[in-house]
Amino acid sequence: IGPNRCGPFGLLQPVADAVKVMLKEDIVPATADKVVHFLAPILIFVPIMLMFAVVPIGNNLGLLPDLNIGILFVVAVGSIETVAVFMAGYGSNNKYSLIGAMRSVAMMVSYEMPMAFAVIAVVMLASTPGNPTLSLQNIVNAQTIPFALLLPMSFVFYFICALAELQRTPFDLLEAESEIIAGYHIEYSGMKFAMYYLAEYAGAIVQSALIVTLFLSGWKGPFLPPVLWFIVKVFAVFGFIVWMRATWPRVRIDQLMGFAWKYMLPLSLVNLLVVAIEIVWFEDAIRWWLVPINMAIAGGLISAWAGMFKLRGGAQVESQS
Repeated sequence: IGPNRCGPFGLLQPVADAVKVMLKEDIVPATADKVVHFLAPILIFVPIMLMFAVVPIGNNLGLLPDLNIGILFVVAVGSIETVAVFMAGYGSNNKYSLIGAMRSVAMMVSYEMPMAFAVIAVVMLASTPGNPTLSLQNIVNAQTIPFALLLPMSFVFYFICALAELQRTPFDLLEAESEIIAGYHIEYSGMKFAMYYLAEYAGAIVQSALIVTLFLSGWKGPFLPPVLWFIVKVFAVFGFIVWMRATWPRVRIDQLMGFAWKYMLPLSLVNLLVVAIEIVWFEDAIRWWLVPINMAIAGGLISAWAGMFKLRGGAQVESQS
């Protein structure tokens, strides 16, 4: 299954692909803004590397020392990727590239807020009275129970927003071949073109690492070394992201935007209110008996909200007919 011509069992296929694109001709459109066109594929890697540098892969182990504002740093730096995508669309001086870039800006603005509210819920649960924490290390240490179980709605919403940030299926409208050819990187070739695909998969690894850190207890686990546990969890999440690309269809642009503003944003605010109430009522909101309660609340809220919009949609259809 898959490419098997390069090396044993096709293991050298990524190397062969990299060599191939490096040898391709680098074509720059005559009407392009050459400086912006050149800087965009470089800039898109900057936020990915900065985000991964602050993610702890073990107890007091990471590329950089633990930041006391680690999660704030991650959220702030992650938004820089939108600038790089817009630079690619604007600098190429191509209408399809610009449409793809504008879709990126609209999508990032829409999905940044539900993602931020999901992160705030994690910070609230990991903090102690009088001692709020934004440290990724402290967030992992606070997870005696994985926050994916205690905050199921935040976990699902963060995962969906991560897919939108990565422009992965079903949110890959920035490069929808049937609508805008190749999207914002249509005018790129050679290694510059490859940089965007490298950034896409590097970003998927980074978001998988953040999901593991925020919701899946980071490096914690029995028997295996902490670093190995972290790697296993990251690749499990990454494998699920790849599986979604192979199984889910692409949504329309109106569905994409409506889902963020009509469903995820209000529900993430309600979820934040529920978490705040639990923290006020119980001295320690990290308890196993809260897991089924929170899952029931999440399922009930999502079902009720979806049912309300379904009824409104049916009423609008009847009035039009």
